Amino acid sequence: MHPLHADHTDRTDIDVLIVGAGPTGLALGVDLARRGVDALVVERAEGLFPGSRGKGIQPRTMEVFDDLGVLDAIRAAGGSYPVGMIWQDGERAGAHQMFDPAEATDDSPYTEPWMVPQWRTQQILFARLTELGGKVAFGREAVGITQDEAGVTVSFAAGESTHAQYVVAADGGRSAVRRGLGIGMTGETVDPHPMLVADVRLTGLDRDNWHVFPPRDETDGFMAICPLAGTRDFQIAAQFPEGTAVDLSLDGIRKVVAARSHLDADAVTEVSWASDFRPRAALADRFRDGRVFLAGDAAHVHSPAGGQGLNTSVQDAYNLGWKLGSVLTGGAPAALLDTYEEERRPIAADMLGLSTSVHRGETRRGEATRQLGLGYRESSLTEETRSTPGPVRAGDRAPDGTLGEVRLFDAFRGPHWTLVAVEVEAPEVPETVGVVRGRAQESYGSGLFLVRPDGYVGWAADRATGLTGYLGRFGLR
Repeated sequence: MHPLHADHTDRTDIDVLIVGAGPTGLALGVDLARRGVDALVVERAEGLFPGSRGKGIQPRTMEVFDDLGVLDAIRAAGGSYPVGMIWQDGERAGAHQMFDPAEATDDSPYTEPWMVPQWRTQQILFARLTELGGKVAFGREAVGITQDEAGVTVSFAAGESTHAQYVVAADGGRSAVRRGLGIGMTGETVDPHPMLVADVRLTGLDRDNWHVFPPRDETDGFMAICPLAGTRDFQIAAQFPEGTAVDLSLDGIRKVVAARSHLDADAVTEVSWASDFRPRAALADRFRDGRVFLAGDAAHVHSPAGGQGLNTSVQDAYNLGWKLGSVLTGGAPAALLDTYEEERRPIAADMLGLSTSVHRGETRRGEATRQLGLGYRESSLTEETRSTPGPVRAGDRAPDGTLGEVRLFDAFRGPHWTLVAVEVEAPEVPETVGVVRGRAQESYGSGLFLVRPDGYVGWAADRATGLTGYLGRFGLR
């Protein structure tokens, strides 16, 4: 039996039920599994999503994948983005830099987006989830949801219902769970022109460039053909005039390629996946209903431009995972879960605006799209008590670097909190909190920095006063 179809076990009483086995659901499953939370991922399809759709992994998500234990596999599976090449009338008309460059530094080791087809990212997360003892049940279509103060019951088109303390809807832009809860989405059509995206095999183009074919006239649309790193495939993206019915067949895709490039129709030898969509931006009116949370595309739908959708989604899971774990296994109060929407919805709104701006050519892919500058300075979980904060403040992403002889990302890796003491004596903390001590650290300045399990500074101070109280908010005593 194929491993992706091996587990159809009905489980009727669990801690967390995750609906949807895309990158969001699988990343959340991994995070909960390593925290000892009894969780199950269910997926309506009979296997993992087969397409390349979200292929760009931003630097901040690379840091998340480092912590989740999949970075080596992600790096091995993908590659850097190639330089764009503009074609005109069958001739190379000039190179085009798709991204503003950035150099790696001690505090930011990953600076460029890394290309991995979405289907491969999901396979890697699935393998990690399985390694940690987590489960995915395929062929489980959620069709009903009810909840009370004790938990949530989800019913399926086939098989027994499942009762869980909490449910996370990670079932995509057309989320059945979100619709079942009556949560609306507010948004706009970013572009009325239909888009084709397909994974193909073809001949006649090198794999060193992202090949761009501008529209030949006003009735035409652009086409881009990108070699998919780590595979023999190319991803075709093509725009069509408003109102066009996009033909997703092999013959239909061959016609598009022949009409918009110097390639013959039979240069396309195989289509493994194809889809069409209208770029849109939409944000769920709320990210929570009682014991049910929305994450990923179920909560926010992006234009693919700029590569923000999958990355924002994985980081939803990363934010929610440690909070669910803290409440279910760590003694934190249930009120901690209120901060999920508080922290993630504003960021999702900002990333939607960024995706739309990139799509419309108003913003280049660069510093903002790398997502390293995102943070939670305004969060109710953030406490900055220093009279003169340094370069890193409470609420900011905790940078990498070396303190003493310890690499900080190595110290942060795992489901725990970490206290970073720079030129300040480190106080006693619970055994579950890691401690790193050292002298001057350029990225941080000086002080005490309590780093959350998701790699953001929660509390910063010049001295230990207030640390015990802060830790107590999360059941850490």
